[in-house]
Amino acid sequence: MAPGNSLYLSVVVPAYNEERRVLSTLDCILAYIQTKEWTAEIIVVDDGSTDGTMKVVKSLTEQRPEIRVLSNGYNRGKGFSVRRGILESRGRYVLFSDADLSAPIEETDKLLAALERGWDVVIGSRAVDRGLLEVPQGKLRRLTGVVFRHLVHVLLGVPFLDTQCGFKAFRRATVLSVFRQQRIERFGFDPEILFLALRQGLGILEVGVRWRNDPDTRVRFLRDGARMVFDLFRIRWFSLTGQYEQPCREAKPEL
Repeated sequence: MAPGNSLYLSVVVPAYNEERRVLSTLDCILAYIQTKEWTAEIIVVDDGSTDGTMKVVKSLTEQRPEIRVLSNGYNRGKGFSVRRGILESRGRYVLFSDADLSAPIEETDKLLAALERGWDVVIGSRAVDRGLLEVPQGKLRRLTGVVFRHLVHVLLGVPFLDTQCGFKAFRRATVLSVFRQQRIERFGFDPEILFLALRQGLGILEVGVRWRNDPDTRVRFLRDGARMVFDLFRIRWFSLTGQYEQPCREAKPEL
């Protein structure tokens, strides 16, 4: 429970060309928050959308002051958007969720319960309990996911079953340093923040969540998959060369 008027939860939603579903997504999150006694904010980070995403969200902010919208101006990547949203958040706890709500927002209860027990990072996972998968990913994506998971284990020593689930929660005060060090701007950022959190000795728990796969994904299978593997080597290089010990400068967009 949040004391006084302080914010208990910040919900960060990275959005790129989400005009079709962003309104229903925000309605779902608002309805969930309204069932709680604690206070919350919703931060939509628009990643250079070329459709009407910004217009839709801004029209809603006029009616709902708990919604904030940040614009990257041009496409920087999901990792950049999540990083920006979390660094500008104000809640005691921070959740980031994909705009498609493949993990229903009600699953937040599980993550918050773990944070309340003292964990610093709680990963929503599709692999802990397969029985919770209401609509699983296709066989090819599941196979490539297994391969990527093994690479994450071998190259980074990150032991979790599902690093890529777009549903994670954090104790804000303890993870700000992690996101200040983050350098990966696109889809390969998840292993990086977990790698950095482990380096800092933070407590990380993986929790099974309900999941409905949405085929309208923003991940381009071949191009983004290859870039994510390359990013694992970049993370290892940043670590070996001591770059994480230096302040992270504002990076140029990755084209």
